[in-house]
Formats: sequence, C-alpha cells, structure tokens
Amino acid sequence: MNFNPRLAMSTNLTKREIVLEIYEKTGFPQKQIQDTVQMTLDIVMEALATGRNVELRNFGVLEVQVRKARVGRNPNKPETEVVIPERAVVKFKSGKILKQKIKQLSLDKLRNNPPAEPTDDV
Repeated sequence: MNFNPRLAMSTNLTKREIVLEIYEKTGFPQKQIQDTVQMTLDIVMEALATGRNVELRNFGVLEVQVRKARVGRNPNKPETEVVIPERAVVKFKSGKILKQKIKQLSLDKLRNNPPAEPTDDV
C-alpha cells in the first residue's frame, strides 16, 4: 500500500477518506465502496456487540473485555464517591506489522500534532 500525502494532512482518518482512497486506487463506484466499507464496519460492530473478538491479521485484534466495578469521584464534587458498575469495553491490541509501523513514527511530530476531536462523517 502506497503512502498518500493527502491522508497524512488531516489528523483523523474518516470513512469518507477511506472511500476516496479506495476509489482512487480501484476506480470502483464510490457508492459501492461506501456500502462495502459500511457493511464491513457493521459486521465488526455486530460481532463486538455479541461478545465476539475481531481479529484482523497484521492489523490487530479488537477484544471485548469486562472492566471491573470501581469507585470513582465526581470532579465537581471530589468528596462524593460514585460506584462505577462493571461493564463491557472494547480493547485494541495492535498486530505485528502495525506495531512495526508505529515504531517508525516521529514522536516529535505526534507531540506537535495532537489528535483532533472525533467527527461524524458519511
């Protein structure tokens, strides 16, 4: 997969950018690509919602784990303790190739370019 400088300019990668990248590489209709990307994400989401882990070789594993109940504090009223109940969470473990690519990142560049707030797209 080739590096696309257009994608490196924005802080967050969006579904729209994924669709455009695939379109540029394949020439397939954008609507077809958009539907395929959305179906893929829906399948991943449904698997996680039913407690299944999602393994994507060389990329990583999305794992459903149980976070134990704990006592937390309200930052506005630190004297008040609040019980945070046990709940399911999704954890990501990066795969071998992704780990290698992350090691090559410039830490200075990351420090100067903090992640942007998430946005809703497509």
